[in-house]
Amino acid sequence: MTAQFNTFIPPVRTLMGPGPSDVDPRILNALSRPTLGHLDPAFIGLMDEVKTLLQFAFQTDNQLTMPVSAPGSAGMESVFVNLLEPGDKVIVCQNGVFGGRMQQNVQRCGATAVMVQDTWGQQTDLQKVEEALKANPDAKAVAFVHAETSTGVRNDAKAISELAKRYDCLSIVDAVTSLGGIELDVDGWQIDAIYSGTQKCLSCVPGLSPVSFSHAAVEVIKARKTPVQSWFLDMDLVMGYWGQGGKRAYHHTAPVNSLYALHESLRILHNEGLQPAWQRHDEMHQTLKSGLENIGLEFVVDEAYRLPQLNMVSIPDGVNDAEVRGQLLSEFGLEIGAGLGELAGKVWRIGLMGYGSNMKNVDYCVSALTSVLKR
Repeated sequence: MTAQFNTFIPPVRTLMGPGPSDVDPRILNALSRPTLGHLDPAFIGLMDEVKTLLQFAFQTDNQLTMPVSAPGSAGMESVFVNLLEPGDKVIVCQNGVFGGRMQQNVQRCGATAVMVQDTWGQQTDLQKVEEALKANPDAKAVAFVHAETSTGVRNDAKAISELAKRYDCLSIVDAVTSLGGIELDVDGWQIDAIYSGTQKCLSCVPGLSPVSFSHAAVEVIKARKTPVQSWFLDMDLVMGYWGQGGKRAYHHTAPVNSLYALHESLRILHNEGLQPAWQRHDEMHQTLKSGLENIGLEFVVDEAYRLPQLNMVSIPDGVNDAEVRGQLLSEFGLEIGAGLGELAGKVWRIGLMGYGSNMKNVDYCVSALTSVLKR
């Protein structure tokens, strides 16, 4: 019997998990515009604007700033494979899942990861980082997560980057959940290599990873003794396509429509302004905090370094994690996130990212949770 396949019509959801976040309708509209060739002069003009807007979002003048044509995990890999060679040593800070992914990337490059471990839900200890740097004077870089999505912790990116610079190391930063949601200043904080994702506080569709490399990082790439192990992510090759103006060299077929969406996303952020966007995320967090505490939920992360865009709360005793999330999804169309790793079954992660960081979502989340928990 011949199978019948219907057009896929996704259910309407309110996405308040750790990502993806709700996509602004203006961005969805941009996604649907006619596709151009990836070397079309009009599209190349759009690429130049995307680069300029990304420099604004990252607060950098770095010339090597662009979106990798793949999700945030590929942005992470592009940074490590371009900067590291076999035999290198990297201080890797871990206080959640994504510091562990950095470790795996370091090791797959044939380099050594010196781990600075801290309790999940707490900040990376600056004293531990400095002790690791003193004990490893041959370290090439310090790698850390700015906004740890698995725990809702904001690490002190400025202070860790300053430490790295003081000990003549590159700084490598995961900004997947921080870009557009909290303060981030690549040039002011002297960050050398940074990667992010489009599906969090930028409220864009998943599938692209903005990256930026400082002049010092570019010099390290140019001085490599071995080829970059990934052909697709080799910055020397990619920049032949993502250069500025003029003739571009074909490297790969860019995800044209996704780049329309990213352009619109960054344009929206530019129009709002960085500081107003950061303030909006904080204000919505404060309102959500009041609502959740009023129904007896407790926040896990200290307020001093809690992320406004990713809220981690303890699951009350006797409450079944999966049942609550299942009811929220089936009855209210509301998605919140489960805990990861050692926090699985113990916490919920509630996202307030980008377009989804608004009063309507805050009220809806609190009322839906109230209804389900009363049962």
